[in-house]
Amino acid sequence: MKKFLDGYCQLLRLLLTVMMAVLLIPVAMQILSRYTGLIPRYIWTEEIARFCFIWIIMLGAMIAVREGTHFEVDVLPHFSPRIEALVRIFTAIAMLFVALTFVWYGYIFTKFGAIQRSEISGLPMWTIFIAWPLAGLSWLAFLGEKLMTDIKILRGETAL
Repeated sequence: MKKFLDGYCQLLRLLLTVMMAVLLIPVAMQILSRYTGLIPRYIWTEEIARFCFIWIIMLGAMIAVREGTHFEVDVLPHFSPRIEALVRIFTAIAMLFVALTFVWYGYIFTKFGAIQRSEISGLPMWTIFIAWPLAGLSWLAFLGEKLMTDIKILRGETAL
């Protein structure tokens, strides 16, 4: 399972890189059209930039949960590895509720978007809205991996 999640995280990183590159195109077009007369003003560039930005945020959040850099804050003094594992388990349980909320309501949101198109670019809205349930599912997978590791630490099955 770890190899699968490693590969999935690499795919997310690749998609994040691609979305950043794609974002540069409409933003550059907006800047050039606004401040120079080199190209005409396109309306769709703002909408596409916004959609790319949504995906960048969601992909970054997925990766951050895997790496433990998004939702974890070090405010307590360092405890023994078992106590720290217990605190991480409680944090992960709270995050699981958020992930399940994203999956459930994201699914409803995506179904709603299946019958809509964006006004300017004409893209089907489900292609944007599906980012929410995918983020929730990714968080569930990554949190499951973290929970298994922390449970092993609590049981004393891994080296502390």
